[in-house]
Parts: sequence; structure tokens; C-alpha cells
Amino acid sequence: MSPPPGPDRPLRTVVAGTNFGRFYLDAVRAHPAFTLVGVLSRGGARSREAADRLGVPCHSAVDDLPEEVDAACVVVPSAVMGGPGTELGQALLRRGVHVLQEHPLHPDELADSLRLARTAGRQFRVNTHYPHVASVRRFLRAAAGLRSRQRVLFVDAASPVHVLAPLLDILGRALGGLRPWRLGDPAPVPEEVRAAADGEAPVRLLHGAVRGVPLTLRVHHQLHPGDRDNHALFWHRVSVGTEGGVLTLADTHGPVLWQPRLHSPRDEGHRLVFRAGPGAEGLALPVSETLDDAPPPRFDEVFSAWWPEAFGIALTEFADAIGAGGDPLRAAGHDLAVFAMWRDLMARLGPPELVRPATPTPLAARDLLGERPAPSPSPGASPVDDPPGAGYDQPAEFFDLGAGEHTSRTGPAVVAALSGLDASAGPLLDVGAGTGLVTRQIADAFPDCEIVATEPAPGMRAILTARLAERADLAARVTVLPEAAHELVLPERLCGAVLCGVLGHLPPGARGDLLRGLAARLPPGAPIVVEVMGLTSPVSMPPTRLRSATLGRLRYEWWMAGEPSGEDRMRLDTTWRVFDGERLVREVRDHYHWYTVGLERLAEESGLALHRPPPPHRTLVPHLGVLRGAERTGVTR
Repeated sequence: MSPPPGPDRPLRTVVAGTNFGRFYLDAVRAHPAFTLVGVLSRGGARSREAADRLGVPCHSAVDDLPEEVDAACVVVPSAVMGGPGTELGQALLRRGVHVLQEHPLHPDELADSLRLARTAGRQFRVNTHYPHVASVRRFLRAAAGLRSRQRVLFVDAASPVHVLAPLLDILGRALGGLRPWRLGDPAPVPEEVRAAADGEAPVRLLHGAVRGVPLTLRVHHQLHPGDRDNHALFWHRVSVGTEGGVLTLADTHGPVLWQPRLHSPRDEGHRLVFRAGPGAEGLALPVSETLDDAPPPRFDEVFSAWWPEAFGIALTEFADAIGAGGDPLRAAGHDLAVFAMWRDLMARLGPPELVRPATPTPLAARDLLGERPAPSPSPGASPVDDPPGAGYDQPAEFFDLGAGEHTSRTGPAVVAALSGLDASAGPLLDVGAGTGLVTRQIADAFPDCEIVATEPAPGMRAILTARLAERADLAARVTVLPEAAHELVLPERLCGAVLCGVLGHLPPGARGDLLRGLAARLPPGAPIVVEVMGLTSPVSMPPTRLRSATLGRLRYEWWMAGEPSGEDRMRLDTTWRVFDGERLVREVRDHYHWYTVGLERLAEESGLALHRPPPPHRTLVPHLGVLRGAERTGVTR
């Protein structure tokens, strides 16, 4: 007999359904508490192909499953949606298998499955998925903080009809529960209004009350019968209002916004006060703030990162419930309320209108007002695409965790490349100094040298400044400037320059102008130390973990992915994930564009001679070189 599931033996799990179930297959394989042992399907070709690809058997009936299966994810439409999912889940429970089932379920189906799970001594859970998405989790945390301070005065919500159950789950979590609720019937659309709109009325409006809070609900009440997900006009939107302001989940995938209440006091003459000051402190608040710690994701990032993370959280909760072994029916009060309210709502709305619209044309923000103008370049320089510091400010707090190992090699290589520096010729310019990991090594190696360190990202610059201020000797001779490389006003005289991880941010014209401008201010033969990524042409880069580090109880992972975004340019997406044990507790994303360029091309563009650092640095830091003014242009080694 095999040991029971536990820390040393993951739950042997099958996944039923391989359409949307693809997410569950990946999530089960990635989760340490589960191990995938099979696919359960009707035996279709795609399911067999998925099973073969994953190296597990494909079973066509519950009775065919081996005895040792512990858990199942049922990703098949339930009876209320016209599918066999509920019947399948209950058959698995009778076999002694714990079940996680995809939404939605009729409340009677749910209650029957929970009672069966209680009788069988197993767990049954429903996954509504969307409350586990990162932006919704952030909204729910903020809603809990808001409720603890002020009474909720209203809720305004919107959803497509086919994901109404997850919306109600989100509302219940945001308000601390759903009971009691009361729903009115949808507002009728007057015929003259429908006629004026060419017969179109895609959105239905109804009013209600949830947990004593007035609710306004708008539902996109149309479905494409063969492609419901691709034709929703919008996704979940929720606004929670109090006397202090309005908290809004603008979309299922963010952003999360806070808009403080506009309130202007009156002076002794009963005139409105328009300036912040004593008694009018609220006027100093920004009219709107985002609670997100990273830019909104791209749609492909939703599918590649945000949703897999959400399914991982659902599996963690499922595993925790199995480990705790509690009464599944007693623990499901919230779910029972969600699907009871969903049944009430769907009965009032009636069947959705079936539509078959043409394939939509999504628009980017820049399409609305025309192409965004590029930032004004410095005289003689080419324009650049990203704002100064783009890609580095959001994840600045983690930078040292990821870059420490690399700069432990880069710093000595830079110092070796600067050998023979004449500090009397002027300051050394460190462009894009980041958090100062290399700057400090340069300063220690050349104690008589004045240094000017530039860093445009405010978060990185704050760490750089703090690192230098810790030591009186560095604070006395290192100046920090906020300008980006293409914005620099160069000093008249320099003794050397360092540009590590900088030049790929500039297009060719700006790169060449900057390097020639530096060379013109250096003594003959003085070094310009450059480091690039080694990407000489755009490539597709799948998400790759670059670093992993531990700090106290938390583990940090640095991931990067990239895609071509032009003939010689890539978009690079960075993600920092913070784990407490195996639980993901934070995720910070950012991106920037990088012009792919090698050291030889930099030499050609600038007309400077390229030299390699001495051994062993040439091997340890292969994409670092030294550019020097020479009698002739070219490349030397």
C-alpha cells in the first residue's frame, strides 16, 4: 500500500478536459503538492496528443482510473451548462477521489456534490478562477482595508454574462459576504430607444442590494454560441464607493484605481477653498492613483503568467483543504451563496441574445490620438523610444538581488579596463550607474578620481544615492545626476567613461553621437568601457529565470522574456516573483526596448578602436570591451 499524500508524497492527480483544462494540466505539473498521473477524456485526438506529450495515460472512463489516484480537476461543463461535468465529479467522489471543479454549478448540483464529498470523506471545491488573478487579489486587499475604515455606500459592477458567477464571488469577497441580497428585474429597453440604436441593446441594467449595500449591475447579455470568450465587450469591472472615495477594479486584469472624494471646505465668507492648507489637506491629494506595482500586462502575459499563477493559487487552496480534512459542506457557505445568487440573477436576466459578430479589431491606446510623439532628442542625437529609466524603476527594490552576482564579475573587469586612468584629466563619467554596485568598485580602485554617476530611474537612483552617502569618502567625490544617456550635457573634460548595460537603449545614431562626444572630451587613448547583452539580432526569448535569491523567509526569482519589436530592436519583459515557501505573494513586472548590438558594431558606429579586457576578465565578462580613440578606425583584439 502506498503512503498517504503529504509533504513527502504529492497528490496523484488526473485532469478531466483538455480545452480550458490545458491551464490545469500545466498548473498541476508545476505545483509541488500535485503530480500529474493521467488525463481523463472521451478519447478525442487532442486529449490523446496532450497525454502523449506529457507522458501520462489517457483514460476514457472513471472506472478505468487506477486505484492510487488521489485528486482530480474536472474542467468539463457542468449540468447547468449542458455538460457532464457534475456527473463526472460525483463519480470521482464515489471512487474516493478529491475533486476541484471548474465553475459554474447550479446551487443544487453544488450542494449534492458537497454532501457526497462529506459522505465519502473527501474534499470538493469549485474554482471560479478570477478572484485569484493578481489584479483582483490586489483589489480585494484594498477593499478589505477600505471596509475596515469606512462604510460602503454603493457598488457599481459590470460583467459579461458567461462569467457572472466569478463576478459575484469577487463582490462577496470585496464586501465581506453576499447575504442578504435582493435583486430587481432588468430595466426594460424602450422600443423607441432600441429603434434609435438600430435594434441594438447589448447591455442590460438592473439594481439590487448586497449585504445592505446598493448595487448597480450592468451585464453584457449577448453570447456567440460557438465562441463566447472572444466576443465579450468588456470583462469584470467593480467600483466600491465610500465617503472617502471610490476604489475601482477597471478590468479583471487591472488596473486598480483609487479616486479620493473631492471635498473643498468653505471659508468664513462661505466661499469654496481652492488651495491646500490647514483644514483643506484633502486638496493636496492626487485626483487618482493606481494601486498596481507594475504596468498592466499584455494579453499574452495574462495567459503565460497571470492565469497560471491564479490556477496555482486555486490548487494550493485545494491541497490545503485536503490536508486539513474538514467538512466540505460546512466550509462552502460562501460558494453556496455565490451560486444561489447566480441562479437568481440568471433567472431574472433570461437567456442571453445569441449573436455572431465579425472578428473584432482591438485598438492600442496610441491609435486613439494618433502615434505618440517620441521624446525630443538631444542636439545631434536620434530619438529614443522609452522614457528615461523605463524598465528599471518598478523592480528597483530587487535589482541588487539579481545583479549582485553579475557585478561581482563586471566590477573587477571594468577596473582592469580602466587601468592607467589619469584622474587629473577630469572626472570619470559612469553612465547608467544603476544602484552603484560597479560605481563603488570603481571609486575604491581609483581613490583620487572624481566620479559623475548618472541614473535616470528614480528607484535605482535612490539606492545609488543611499549607497554613496553611507561613506564619507564617496559622498565627497561622487556626484549623482538624473539624466539619461541621450539627455546628458557632457563635461568639457573627462578622464574616462563607463557605460555598462546602457548603449542598447539607444538607436544607432544616438549611440554613435554619444560615443564620439565622449571620445572628444578624453585624452588620447583614454578608455570608454562598454558592456552590452550579447544580443546582436532580435530573437524570441521564452520566459527564462535568470536569478533566484533568498532574503529571510522569502525567495525571489528574476525572469526575463523577449520578442522582436523591429528590424534591430527587441522588447524585453522582466518579472520579479516573491515566494513565501511555495506561495507566490508578489509579482512586479516592467519592460523596455533594447537595440541589439555587439561590440564590433559599436566600434564601427563610433569610429573608435575596440580592445578586449585582459584575462581572465575577457572570459568572465565576454560582452565587455574598451573603445579608444585611434589614428585609424577599426577593430583590434
